[in-house]
Amino acid sequence: LMGGDRVRFAAQPDGTGMVEEILPRASLLTRPLVANVDQAVLTFAAKNPDIKSILIDRFLVLAERAHLDIIICINKTDLAEEKELQELITAYRRIGYGVIAAAAARGAGIDRLKELLTGKTTVFAGPSGVGKSTLLNAIQPGFALQTGDVSEKIGRGKHTTRFAQLLALDGGGYVVDTPGFGSIELTDMTPEQLVRCFPEFNEYGGSCKFSPCFHWKEPRCGVKEAVNQGLLSK
Repeated sequence: LMGGDRVRFAAQPDGTGMVEEILPRASLLTRPLVANVDQAVLTFAAKNPDIKSILIDRFLVLAERAHLDIIICINKTDLAEEKELQELITAYRRIGYGVIAAAAARGAGIDRLKELLTGKTTVFAGPSGVGKSTLLNAIQPGFALQTGDVSEKIGRGKHTTRFAQLLALDGGGYVVDTPGFGSIELTDMTPEQLVRCFPEFNEYGGSCKFSPCFHWKEPRCGVKEAVNQGLLSK
């Protein structure tokens, strides 16, 4: 049983209930482990903790594999250098992802997030300390979710959200607040599965000499050529 599951349950005389069946899942995200969500807001901080594009890319792979709509939210943009921030945002927007520049502490980006969440079931996921719970509190103050600071010693967020919880939005829809993470492994995926989770490869993969092509060591690879020409970010 996981966050987002739909179940059949039997009501008990004392007012509780007993789960009898977990209904088929429309979607399944493996990290964090949630089911039946429509979209994922992948939340990262521009600074404090520093952003790591490898984490963004790996989480994009997981969300693509789950066939979710994806929104990238960069929080704490008020702490970042404008040039670096715009380079990052442009790189992902060029692929086709929606990117929201937010600063929960001063309300930036909150109205746009509210629009995108209405009527949807959305999981907020990202590293510890990036401000997922703070963003959700700004979206709906009644949530009153516990928030935490970033550890100065290790440069990572302290865990304040201990479990996934499904929360109803006043304007319609649901959000799932989830515990943060420090790393993501993709060891359960084959190379064939992994390649399909990079939509930016589609435009250039057709010119590869080999099929399947993993865009790694193969000669005459259309994707590697696109990287060399600056058409794709390395």
